[in-house]
Amino acid sequence: MLTVTPVTLNDPRECDAAGPSGARSGRAGSYTLSMSPHESSATPLLVLRKITSILDSFSLAQPELSLAEVRAATGIPHSTVQRLLANMVQEGILDRQGDRFRVGVRMAHWAAPAIQGLDHLELLTPVLRRLRDELGETACIFRESQGKRVCIALAETRRMLRRVVQVGEIMPLHVGAAGRVLLAWNPDVAEQIYRSGLHSLTDQTITDAANLEAAVAKTRADGFAITTGERVSGASGISAPIFGPQAELYGALTVMGPALRMPYDVCATWVEPVLAAAEESTRSIGGRLPQGGLPTSWI
Repeated sequence: MLTVTPVTLNDPRECDAAGPSGARSGRAGSYTLSMSPHESSATPLLVLRKITSILDSFSLAQPELSLAEVRAATGIPHSTVQRLLANMVQEGILDRQGDRFRVGVRMAHWAAPAIQGLDHLELLTPVLRRLRDELGETACIFRESQGKRVCIALAETRRMLRRVVQVGEIMPLHVGAAGRVLLAWNPDVAEQIYRSGLHSLTDQTITDAANLEAAVAKTRADGFAITTGERVSGASGISAPIFGPQAELYGALTVMGPALRMPYDVCATWVEPVLAAAEESTRSIGGRLPQGGLPTSWI
């Protein structure tokens, strides 16, 4: 049994969402739709899901999109996405410049209360846990401090064979994937490290300053680093940068584990999820990517 529920729509074209059962009333912009109680309650949720899908299509790597790009990213029909984009611009959810759309400045006013009073680690820990669960290995964040790198957050693997790392542990900057990332976006510290003398920890440690400088330059160009056995024999890591509100380097998001489970070829297949987690971390703390070029791996 169908019930008749009056629904007022701002745009007469919205009647296409009701399907062939919609009938227009005599009042402009108003329609009487035939739908079940379940359909009536579900319709607003469907619209919200479409709006959420549109917002999710924007990223730090792609802050501006055309209508066609939003359509391709969301799979929403052309007429529907066109209508939703227009409405979102009208409400300040999106801004429009020519034929390009971007998340509206008004969203910043809504985002600010969401992170007010929250420590960065509270925001980043869920990202680490999701990455740990996705890849099965330890996920952590390192920051530079006094020419060293310090682990500030950790989601440890649930596997028995693991490389034990603790929050607060201090490690050299010239070895490992995290060290490479911290040097790549911190040139002043990098220069100090190059001149300080590079001590060997394993037979894979880079001890020549010119070679390390070249490896750091490659990390900056790629947007990530993968290393094996530089700090500890038989251990691998993959790392990507997290940026802060002023586009400064906040830290290095890193996945680490035994080289037995993380040979280079496996690490290479993890670049995309690690970069995605690094971007999510950057967004979570209100950060932004630095200007002046973006590694192609982030696009």
